[in-house]
Amino acid sequence: MRLALFDLDYTLLPIDSDHAWGEFTVQLGWCDRHTFGQANDRYLQQYQAGVLDIHDYVRFATASARARGDTEVAAARQRFMQEVIEPRITPAARQLVQDHQRAGDTVLLVTATNALVTRPIAHAFGIEHLVATELSRDAQGRLTGAIEGVPSFREGKVQRVEQWLQQHGVDWAQLEHSVFYTDSINDLALMQRVAEPIATNPDDRLRAHALQHGWRILQLFDD
Repeated sequence: MRLALFDLDYTLLPIDSDHAWGEFTVQLGWCDRHTFGQANDRYLQQYQAGVLDIHDYVRFATASARARGDTEVAAARQRFMQEVIEPRITPAARQLVQDHQRAGDTVLLVTATNALVTRPIAHAFGIEHLVATELSRDAQGRLTGAIEGVPSFREGKVQRVEQWLQQHGVDWAQLEHSVFYTDSINDLALMQRVAEPIATNPDDRLRAHALQHGWRILQLFDD
């Protein structure tokens, strides 16, 4: 197996999809613009600074969806895809994914953003395999606000990818080649695990690390 791993937010998309979903719920009237908006911005800043408590964030980010039924959430998610996400999928990002697919690589989207938000985004890119933060549900199938299993975040991304490989009967040593595209220093653990780490639209700390270690730097979006 040749494996091509992609982060999502600010890597394949020029936005943070989790933060954008929160902003979209404000537009829908599900959340208060002032109180929710300030908290949503604060969590994004914590993520970028590498100090985010992802369990606390997921409880916050899923609160409005938990207050509504699956039918209403599904309709909102469809609008979110049409109005927010699809206009921001650039030809360059789509082409990069397709180049790996045409080369016969197995493409895996690996993101800290929860699967409720990211599964349709993976489909929009034509990516079959998704490793995302999974949301826990109760016996009635309702979201609880907790995370199911290991969050796909920081060192957890390595563990989740290893679990995915095991499910497909492969381990790291059996990979013919592995590459990982990401923008964030939060993903350093997984970058150090693959054969070819590529700093993609990197934040300042990742750019400095990539330059120091001779890693390739790719700019998919305008600065």
